Amino acid sequence: MAARVIDSHHHLWRYSAEEYGWIDDSMAALRRDFLPADLVAAMQTAGVDGAVAVQARQSVEETRWLLGLARKCDAMLGVVGWAPIADVGLEKTFAEFAGEAKLKGLRHVVQAEAAGFLDGAEFNRGVSALRGTGLVYDVLIFERQLEEAIRFVDRHPQQAFVLDHVAKPKIAEGELEPWRSLMLELGKRTNVSCKVSGMVTEDKWRAWSMESLRPYLEVAAEAFGAERLMAGSDWPVCLVATEYARWWETLREYFAGWSESERAAVFGGNAT
Repeated sequence: MAARVIDSHHHLWRYSAEEYGWIDDSMAALRRDFLPADLVAAMQTAGVDGAVAVQARQSVEETRWLLGLARKCDAMLGVVGWAPIADVGLEKTFAEFAGEAKLKGLRHVVQAEAAGFLDGAEFNRGVSALRGTGLVYDVLIFERQLEEAIRFVDRHPQQAFVLDHVAKPKIAEGELEPWRSLMLELGKRTNVSCKVSGMVTEDKWRAWSMESLRPYLEVAAEAFGAERLMAGSDWPVCLVATEYARWWETLREYFAGWSESERAAVFGGNAT
């Protein structure tokens, strides 16, 4: 029996200009609803067996909505939601979601925050409260925030973290440093895993290639290895630069030389 392929990172939404203001004119293709039926159709084009939905809005309401969809959609294996991590009322949120088997993690859009956000006392207290819940924490940052992220994860050595989108390096500019050195440093923390996702949108949307991505894939592989890499798409955001199936073809091409057990880990085992 072939190992399951799991998309470790996708989004769903009912589009409105007010709630998705970050979808500008260059992303016009994203200005529509993306719902479970759309996800399943995309997965069928790429040989993907299951997926993990990740928050796109910073609201408990959206977390409830995603969990409701996941209850009805077998392809949605897990949800990384949002909760008020820095709020004193966090315990109430934990209590509400305690019985939600498909809630697997939480995330905050740190990439949109000012420098120093991950050093904040309130936010770190909230992350400390995740201990014992079994929830992972997804770290969404730009490469300029990597030093801050390293300090952050060092404060929580018992917490499982997942780095989204290989920390969004400057692929379009062809810059490797200081991202490369910081990724190798972060990779020394064995409680941190990394999603190989969201890369084509950091490259030139209409001119990306395996050649332009390869140096960044190789750094991620060196930093996290087969034991802590997860394949993901960032669908539907990735659609501004690539079709869903083409991205999975690209990942399969890059990892083709890895052993069968290593590929099984990267393409599903680690996400599981």
